[in-house]
Amino acid sequence: MRSKALIIQVKVKPGARASVLLASDTGPWSAQIKSPPVDGKANAELIALFAQHFQCARSAVRIKAGAGGRMKLVEVDLP
Repeated sequence: MRSKALIIQVKVKPGARASVLLASDTGPWSAQIKSPPVDGKANAELIALFAQHFQCARSAVRIKAGAGGRMKLVEVDLP
């Protein structure tokens, strides 16, 4: 049986003081990331934030689009 996947648009702000994920019902989610956008560090931290928010494994979270930009599409496999 295949689990459901949730696709979320998120706007990322790297280099923030604290890592925070803010959900939104009307528009894209907002993520403030401590890590700089160098060598995929910010993307790895974003994946960790989503995994923590949805209480799932990091392997269940993928960046579907926008890995090199601030607007991203993140896919989360829900159990």
